Amino acid sequence: MTPQPFTVADVMTKKVVAVLPGADFKEIVTTMQRWKVTAVPVIAGEGRVLGVVSEADLLLKEELHDHRLGLVEQLRRLDATAKAGSRRAEDLMTSPAVTVTPGASLPRAARLMATHRVKRLPVVDASGTIQGIVSRSDLLKVFLRPDDELAAEVRREVVERLFPLSGQRVDVRVDGGVVVLSGQVRDGALIPVAERLARAVEGVVDVRCDLTAAEDEA
Repeated sequence: MTPQPFTVADVMTKKVVAVLPGADFKEIVTTMQRWKVTAVPVIAGEGRVLGVVSEADLLLKEELHDHRLGLVEQLRRLDATAKAGSRRAEDLMTSPAVTVTPGASLPRAARLMATHRVKRLPVVDASGTIQGIVSRSDLLKVFLRPDDELAAEVRREVVERLFPLSGQRVDVRVDGGVVVLSGQVRDGALIPVAERLARAVEGVVDVRCDLTAAEDEA
């Protein structure tokens, strides 16, 4: 009965800016600046994702340009020093890439970004072929859903299903993504369920539940 959740496929950007493994440093920087992105997937073959080059990977060259590391620090930062001395995408990239599938839920994508401290994820199919890219801002798109669309979904997926007999006495209002449920229902035990399900609708910011049980059912 839970409303159908949005997936990564619903919000991802399908037009992907990517580079080949042999792309040189300047080409990568130029690509990022031209398309205003902070990271690019590195792809091979027919779109298989090998890794991701981010601004952080590229900035290592600048960071270590005038800073000569001691032996201990070199050993501690082997990966960083190797990248700082590299010029090609295949050597600069972080691999394997942290990816997500089109059918993954938005909370799963958000957790992956938070866990791995990345701002975007390549979206790949079962074979590892790129299908799109999802960013932090993409995950917030659901909160741009119109209030009337949210109200219609809450009524259809929550009120009408939970309260088929008394649903017509329930008022559903949405303002700025905040859902307000009011009115009387026959089964008071389902009021907490209604609040939980309304809160689960993608794009809902908050829920205020003023439902009460009809006196003959209280």
